[in-house]
Parts: sequence; C-alpha cells; structure tokens
Amino acid sequence: MKVLKITPVLLLLAILVTSCSSVRVASDYDREVNFKQYESYAFFKPGIDKAEISDLDKKRILRAIEAEMQRKGFTKSDDPDLLVSIFTKTNENINIYQNNMMGWGYGWGWHPWYWGSGFNTVNRTSEGTLYIDLIDAEGKELVWQGMGTAALASDVNKKQKRINEIVSEILEKYPPEIKN
Repeated sequence: MKVLKITPVLLLLAILVTSCSSVRVASDYDREVNFKQYESYAFFKPGIDKAEISDLDKKRILRAIEAEMQRKGFTKSDDPDLLVSIFTKTNENINIYQNNMMGWGYGWGWHPWYWGSGFNTVNRTSEGTLYIDLIDAEGKELVWQGMGTAALASDVNKKQKRINEIVSEILEKYPPEIKN
C-alpha cells in the first residue's frame, strides 16, 4: 500500500524537476538577409536600458550573450555589423496539484470516518521570457529575434548558471538554417 502512495509523489516530483530545467525556445528572422555577412557585434544600450529587470540580472544576461557570441566566432567591436538588444517579461505561475488517491480519514457527517480524497499541493514559480534581438547596424533593422521562456532561479548562486543555459539555448538557433 505504501508503494501506491509514494509513486504519485515521485512522479509529481519528476515532472516538476524536468519542467523546471527546460527552456522553450523560438526564433524568427528576415529571410532576405545573408547572415554570413555578420562578424562583429556591440550591445545596443538604448534597448538594453529599457529592459525592466535589475541591473545585476542585465549584467548576467549580457555576460552570457557575450560568451555565446564569442563562442560563435563574433568579435565585439566599436564599429559592429550587428547590434544586440534584449527585452524581458516575467510571469508568476501558481500550480495546484491534486493527489486523488483515496484513503481513510477523519471527517464530519453521520459517521466520524469517511472515504475521502488525498491532498492538494500549491507551487509558485516565476517564469521569465528573454528576447534577444539582433539588429543590422547599418540599416538599423531587426534581422533576427530569439526568444526563450523558462522557470527562473531564485537562488543568487544559481542565477548565472540558469541565465547561461537560457541564452545558450536561444542563440543555438542563430544563424538560422535557411531552406530554399
């Protein structure tokens, strides 16, 4: 009987752990652009200043973007081919998990014992969406946008690692695979 009670709890825990580690990613781009022409980048300060997050989180995101851009072979420049901007949104999710296991329990009514349902678990998570915009520096036009949505780390020691993971998964979509 204990195996039946523990199994749903373990299953719920496994679902929570795997859902927290995943990043949902999407990208969009201008199909007319030759992405091979871009070799250098700089951060677009006016766009980054508008992001409604703490300066500490901005620094973490910019460090992660810088590392990924360098890994892709880009160089940071005062005269760049691309401008990098960010935009963020956050949502707080409230999840209610019902355990519908049946069991004996104490209750009201004609008899002090009843055949009732299990318990509910309430979980709050903060979910953030990070948009990374790549803008053609010469034409000042958006040429690529990547978006990643994921659960955020609240522990300050885990924030940079989580942001690195989110940025890495977003920029994995760049450059786009153009199929004719």
